[in-house]
Amino acid sequence: MSALEQLNGKLLFAIPKKGRLKEKALSLLDGSDIQFNRSDRSDIAFSNNTPVALVFLPASDIPAFVGRGKGALGITGSDCILEYESKEPPTATSGVEQILDLAFGRCKLQVQVPEKGEIEHPEQLVGKTIATSFDGLSRKYFRELEGRVSGEANGQVNGEGGEGKLKTNILHLSGSVEAAYSLGMADAVVDLVESGLTMRVAGLKPIATVLDSSAVLIRSKHPSDPKWVDLLTDRIRGVITAQRYVLCTYNVERRLLDKVHTITPGKRAPTINNLEEEGWVAVQAMVESNRAAVVMDELKAAGAQDILIIKLENTRQ
Repeated sequence: MSALEQLNGKLLFAIPKKGRLKEKALSLLDGSDIQFNRSDRSDIAFSNNTPVALVFLPASDIPAFVGRGKGALGITGSDCILEYESKEPPTATSGVEQILDLAFGRCKLQVQVPEKGEIEHPEQLVGKTIATSFDGLSRKYFRELEGRVSGEANGQVNGEGGEGKLKTNILHLSGSVEAAYSLGMADAVVDLVESGLTMRVAGLKPIATVLDSSAVLIRSKHPSDPKWVDLLTDRIRGVITAQRYVLCTYNVERRLLDKVHTITPGKRAPTINNLEEEGWVAVQAMVESNRAAVVMDELKAAGAQDILIIKLENTRQ
């Protein structure tokens, strides 16, 4: 049986095949107990414990794959979704629904110019050449920018770009965008930036942010199996919550409860149980993992004892 025939009846879940989102997306699948085996050369992998087939695609292709109804779920960057929608505006039957911010892959789509050049503001780039792989978003950004510049020149408070010819030349490149200036191809670039190191090495600096981006879970507007889509979404949400929180437990005198409650209010509310020792209670509360050490210090100073932090594996609402 061919791989295409094996896809019949499967819920297709698009996963980034490489790049900044791949490894964390795979970690989410592992935490959600979606078990699969994938050969090195295959872009399709079948789960052996769920009715799911994983389809490995470039992150930029995933919005179209899901948005056109070919896949039910996908993980991609919000920048990729907005780029797709700038070229194919969503309708009642097409496009994607963003259902969960996955809290990783955070970056910015920025306008970058030569560090030692004279350009300090994006308005100075109107009419010049911009290199980018995000040509849809760049056209939208510079069209609005040209509208504001034109409006200010005509004494308007808020100028807006129309659908006329764009003065700024948007040069589409599929990769190595930061090299476009060094090669004399462009006056500036619009590209994704995480740490900014690659741009600094290329002699570029940011002067404007087009948008902030992070990894998101998306779904088709008409998924093949809504029940499994909802179930997998709950599993993934549980993994994200478990990564964000830890369980803090401690013992404290009941008379100090109001004081420690301000330190550990819990995600909804703390769990409190009486101890055999009169006047003492045991408290359990979820706290954000990046504050765990500070919370323990504050609890000890407030009079709590036997303070423990327990790592979470998964959760459900």
